[in-house]
Amino acid sequence: MVTVIRAERKSSVLTPSSLACLSAIPTINLTAGCLHGCAYCYIRSYRNYPGESTIILYENTLEKLQNELVRRRTKPQAVYFSPSSDLFQPAPEVLELAKAVLKFLFSQSIGVAFLTKGHIPGDMLHLLIEHAELVRAQIGVISLDEDIVRTFEPYAASPRRRLGQLETLIAGGVPTEARLDPILPTLTDAPDAADRLFAALAQAGVKRSAAGVLFLRPTILQSLRRNVSDKEMLASLLDAYRDGQQGLMRGSPLPIQGLPSEARREIFARMRTAAQAHGIDLSICACKNPDLARSSCNIAGTWPRRQDCAVQPLLI
Repeated sequence: MVTVIRAERKSSVLTPSSLACLSAIPTINLTAGCLHGCAYCYIRSYRNYPGESTIILYENTLEKLQNELVRRRTKPQAVYFSPSSDLFQPAPEVLELAKAVLKFLFSQSIGVAFLTKGHIPGDMLHLLIEHAELVRAQIGVISLDEDIVRTFEPYAASPRRRLGQLETLIAGGVPTEARLDPILPTLTDAPDAADRLFAALAQAGVKRSAAGVLFLRPTILQSLRRNVSDKEMLASLLDAYRDGQQGLMRGSPLPIQGLPSEARREIFARMRTAAQAHGIDLSICACKNPDLARSSCNIAGTWPRRQDCAVQPLLI
């Protein structure tokens, strides 16, 4: 059962992120919590996490965003959706608000970058393609295995739908990448599975992708144990972290437990080999792997430099 709690946002809509890969543009969350129910999701460690199958929908987001932009001397070139939720969640209320906010941002010539694992409705796909020059998209795909996806991402879009969305956005001229995050050690990192995944991505037209390996926190570990019913699958995954390495994400004070550097290096090497075999560039998330990577995973998109522009008057 899904619970949508309607609330008024008190804090600013446009929020800076402490993560290096999102430091260039402000971020927006339409909700606290996310209805995709991904068992590995890090938002469970956040203080405002409302619980399983529950979201807090900030109904006044559009109004507050309009007011914030009016008060700004210049408008941001682009914004990012969403550091702790998803723009395309399986709830009509969220999709309705998402569409309204997107339309407003496009009317102001403000770009939109997003990462989603959700089902993008047809009218929203059309809206994104209609404003392709203002959109940078990443579609998260962790596996083509339906059992793995249903287990770890129970209410997200199916792998087939996500591949279709990649193909549609790319064909429509939207700069779109795939994101393999998180890679699940022993479950999604085998060479044959990687080859099948990158072959499917290449067929969809993908030329660039990013990757990160699952990291653990106490709340994530609790969620995995509670939500992954296949105990053999879970045991195989968690056994890989038996000699895990403590560390920090770049820009985050909360500790994480990841695989040792050498294990992650080997996984990324296998993934890069599979990607290159199908003509796809693969970048590594440096925020989660500061010991292995320096370059950006491009989650916020690449935007051409431009002079700051004043906010356009709102037409009521």
